[in-house]
Amino acid sequence: MNDDRRWLAAAAALAARARPLSRPNPAVGAILVRDGTVIAQGWTQPGGRPHAEAVALAEAGTGSRATGATLYVTLEPCAHQSTRGPACAELVAASGVARVVIGCGDPDPRTAGAGIARLRAAGIAVDLAPSPEAEASLAGYLMLRRRGRPEVTLKLAMSLDGAIATGSGESQWITGPQARAHCHAMRAKADAILVGGSTLRADSPRLDVRLPGLEGRSPERWVLTRGTAPDGWHTLPSPEAIHAMAGVQYLFVEGGAATAAAFLRAGLVDRLLLYRAPILIGGGLPCISDFGLGSLADAHGRWRRVDSRRLGSDIFESYEAVPCSPE
Repeated sequence: MNDDRRWLAAAAALAARARPLSRPNPAVGAILVRDGTVIAQGWTQPGGRPHAEAVALAEAGTGSRATGATLYVTLEPCAHQSTRGPACAELVAASGVARVVIGCGDPDPRTAGAGIARLRAAGIAVDLAPSPEAEASLAGYLMLRRRGRPEVTLKLAMSLDGAIATGSGESQWITGPQARAHCHAMRAKADAILVGGSTLRADSPRLDVRLPGLEGRSPERWVLTRGTAPDGWHTLPSPEAIHAMAGVQYLFVEGGAATAAAFLRAGLVDRLLLYRAPILIGGGLPCISDFGLGSLADAHGRWRRVDSRRLGSDIFESYEAVPCSPE
């Protein structure tokens, strides 16, 4: 990994601190570097302002610490004016930095390419260096900008034989405390969390984050139903209606089997999180209902494993959907 990619990956790690509190803005990370030493760093602040670049430049101070440095930023600095704060391209242009390395261009038409153009007009060397880490850190924002919907993560906790509950419906707890804590950390990264109406009626789930220090990152609660929802919940009439979830960049779907199938049938699952406990249930409730798979051949090549680890006695695996080939 060359230096540019290494620093962009570090900036992407910083961006994770902003998610999901930066909503409605993307979670961005920025690092100022001179001669291999970090001068300052920043990430998007709660509510979306100030932006990562502004935080890093403010940390560098008004003296000469930023002069001649390289700014690594995961997303192209914004070029549009806002009543909430200055355009980052203008701030960077006036900062004295010598070079800016950008991990991902901004698809927002108000900025797309204009941020880079403003920096170059100020005599700053700019490199757009596509970074897998930067793009991954912006997955929800990019999905919202490019396809008009949030990135969807489907979480399933199951037995070895693929059951999410016994035949009588008992499901607490299939997985152990380490796996449940990991799941809560994943919840804390989401803007919204969703279950089906049957799960809501049967389990009355809290769907909050119960990790010390992260309680304030509990996502909005949604239920897949055409009916009404309890106070404090939002309703989603169909998986396709996620296009109308205003400002939601990351949606976490937790169940149950019919809801999982509905999102899979609609082709709206981008990531799978599987928690597998070393138990057999036999005759239990399946983790996913029929979602219209035409043949076994159609099941292959759709998912790519990106992570696997042991969590206590359980096994966790993460998969990404493989993009469909263009017709």
